[in-house]
Amino acid sequence: MKINEHTVLSTPRILLVPYSSHHVPTYHTWMQDPLLQVATASEPLTLDEEYAMQSSWRTDADKLTFIVCNPPLPLPQYVTARQEDAPHDMIGDVNLFLTPDNGEVEEVGNEDESQALIGEIEIMIADKKQQGRGLGREILLVFMWYIMHSRDSVLEEYCAGNGNAKKRVHMKYLRVKIDKDNVRSVRLFQNAGFNKVNEEPNYFGELELRWYFTDSTEQVDKKFSTTPIQLEYRS
Repeated sequence: MKINEHTVLSTPRILLVPYSSHHVPTYHTWMQDPLLQVATASEPLTLDEEYAMQSSWRTDADKLTFIVCNPPLPLPQYVTARQEDAPHDMIGDVNLFLTPDNGEVEEVGNEDESQALIGEIEIMIADKKQQGRGLGREILLVFMWYIMHSRDSVLEEYCAGNGNAKKRVHMKYLRVKIDKDNVRSVRLFQNAGFNKVNEEPNYFGELELRWYFTDSTEQVDKKFSTTPIQLEYRS
């Protein structure tokens, strides 16, 4: 998505920036790690393929992503590409995939319908030195905060970029699929308000957890001790 191409989100512990081409070499190096490939259910790509994937994340209307970095101290008035988000500051990424829930189309008028969308979230902390520090919960909450506060714009871009999309769409729920043995990740999402769909894993050994859009923006805001700061990203 292009919605966040000039947007940075910051807390005292993390900095979320748009996934840009100068991030690709480091990201490509991360994804050569067999453990990360298993954790993210990913196949290794060539560097050229990784650049093409980054371009897809930037332009496709059903994908939203941020690269997670260490925050600069003190926090600047705006973030400059290749400076505050240099490769040595990169930690991981967080993504949202939007897909139609083909089982639900709600009538909202005599001739109008609203297509339900499902948002699947993925979080990766690739820098091993940053793992186990509780950053995953903060990344998740900041991302949820952004989705809640930008929901209308996200849906507008989705509709504009998908010719087959209904004229009206709404987000039904966010979901995540986690390996049944990844107890830490399951607990992370549960603590953020996600609930298991079933106690038993699916065929692939995954547990699915969902967070429905019943909470107000104010209720999501209350999960923070410090509200995320939104800054301009200058390339």
